[in-house]
Amino acid sequence: MNFDKLKNLMEHFVESDHAPGNTIMVSVEGKPVFEYSCGYSDLQKKTQMTGKEYFNMYSCSKITTVTAALQLLEQGKILLTDPLYDYISEYKDMYIKKENGEIVKAEKDITVKNLFNMTAGLTYNSGTDAFKKARELTDGKMNTSIVTRCIASDLLSFEPGERFQYSLCHDVLAGLVEIVSGKKFRDYVKENIFEPLGMNNSVYHLTPEIEKNMAAQYQFVPEGNTGNFDMVEAQKYGRAKDGTFVDVGFGNSHIHGEEYDSGGAGIITTVSDYIKLAEALANYGTGTNGERILTPATVELMRTNTLDENQIKTFNWRQLAGYGYGLGVRTMIDRAGGGSLSNVGEFGWGGAAGASVYIDPKIGLAAVYAKHTLNPREEYYQPRVRNTIYSCL
Repeated sequence: MNFDKLKNLMEHFVESDHAPGNTIMVSVEGKPVFEYSCGYSDLQKKTQMTGKEYFNMYSCSKITTVTAALQLLEQGKILLTDPLYDYISEYKDMYIKKENGEIVKAEKDITVKNLFNMTAGLTYNSGTDAFKKARELTDGKMNTSIVTRCIASDLLSFEPGERFQYSLCHDVLAGLVEIVSGKKFRDYVKENIFEPLGMNNSVYHLTPEIEKNMAAQYQFVPEGNTGNFDMVEAQKYGRAKDGTFVDVGFGNSHIHGEEYDSGGAGIITTVSDYIKLAEALANYGTGTNGERILTPATVELMRTNTLDENQIKTFNWRQLAGYGYGLGVRTMIDRAGGGSLSNVGEFGWGGAAGASVYIDPKIGLAAVYAKHTLNPREEYYQPRVRNTIYSCL
């Protein structure tokens, strides 16, 4: 293996202003084969990126959430085919706001599978009456299960199962884990994923100690833009080449309160810690320390495409060319369509500040890349990192 091309790519990202600094770890069959960091963790202070920094992982957190929920599947506590209201009664009767403004009762029930594969009809809007109600009920603490129940009062965008729509599905899935397990989501994850795998630096809420070791968080603001744009939309479409990096502090707008454990975007961790989860999934559910968090059959199910011909038409972000969508993860199904050097079945996900996870059980590959820049221009860096990793093996 020779990782010179990957090293050069990361340096190119910094030199071409695609990242103030970035870091990566690559592991094959549970053994580290490449670690590299370059650029700055703090532009103003000119602090060199070392790879030991903490990052907001944003949507890379979703991989942990679906892993936690799949553990409940293995225990017989949930089924993908179950209606969600079997566990959370508030989802019994849902209503849809059609494009013409008409409000109609949903004909289909939201299933647990709809949460996993983002086809429930939920949105990513946290400025709704449901969130206002949750803040009132919790005095602003935003308990995860209470917020989950409140979200049921929001109108759906479409009939459940009709199409893919990136949304709060995995935040609701975290709420489902909390309600079914009887434990706070953060505690369930800590006891059943983080502690077994030795992920001692992964948490759901920022502490003063972590803040001291966190990479500065920036937002890339395209030339001529005010910077006031939606984070999720920016994750899909970030094509601008020229712009500036603005320090936006360490906060995460997806963490709505001190008791809100965001299944969709809540984890704060280091690259060296999060790769332990990736290594376990690359080894069909068993960590490098021998601890099993999922069975091989479940990992196979996770990385099996779940979208039908109609649903996959709306799974159309440019960086996802060639991928289908499994249970909460992109999964490679068409190498030619994506111009991909990865194997069919390579899976993972990316985050709004530039983290990305690549997992391939066929060859035991696990890789975690991170920068800390909101509006990270995923369509540019994600496929390039993927292809370059494979070219180095």
